Amino acid sequence: MIILYKGGRRASWHGLSQKEQDASSQAHVDLMLTVAEQHGLQRIEGFKLLGPQEDWERFWIMAFPTLAGAEAWITAEMAPSYGLYGYYEYDLARAESNPLTDANRPSHPSHPADADPRRIPALSVDTLSFIVILFERLLPGIEASEDIEYLNDMKLITPEHHMISLECFALLSPREAWHRVWIAEFPTLEGAEAWMESETRPDRRRTHQQTIHLARKWAPSYFAQWVNPIDMVSHPG
Repeated sequence: MIILYKGGRRASWHGLSQKEQDASSQAHVDLMLTVAEQHGLQRIEGFKLLGPQEDWERFWIMAFPTLAGAEAWITAEMAPSYGLYGYYEYDLARAESNPLTDANRPSHPSHPADADPRRIPALSVDTLSFIVILFERLLPGIEASEDIEYLNDMKLITPEHHMISLECFALLSPREAWHRVWIAEFPTLEGAEAWMESETRPDRRRTHQQTIHLARKWAPSYFAQWVNPIDMVSHPG
């Protein structure tokens, strides 16, 4: 079960003292790691928007083997006190596959065997790549042949600009403005721009409603520690 999450900190969070923020953040991390261990978190990956959208600052992908795990995660995420200061938009989704995503699957960062995710380091973005987050909804007039033409065009762009990875997720409950999201990763801004330009050409926009954001990976090495339950056992909060 995939959780897609638009999240951030509300302005009221910044009215807390640094000591209050640190204590709330630590309690939150301890709680979330407990849920991750209990329900077998399979993946967590965050992307920080280069241009925040009011309270929305990051886009997250989480995966659990069961719906119960996803529900427990969302409940814990919103729990006081940390949760009272958060901005939340949650969606459940499934991964979609096509020749492009199958050929550009993401790799997952490793971490030291003795790493303790309950010790929160200074978190920052990964500057080694650019992330394109594209939300889309299909519009009237689309034909099956368009997807074939699109895939053929994209097959030319991905090797030319050394695409690192590409994923697609379809919402279980479509929203009015989007029902699918693409996550594309490139080593350069030039590659990201080329992909966005191809995605938004006039013939594509005629049949696809799109919203696009640029982002960076958010502390990938740290959050990789959250997935291995061995690293989360016997570390009291």
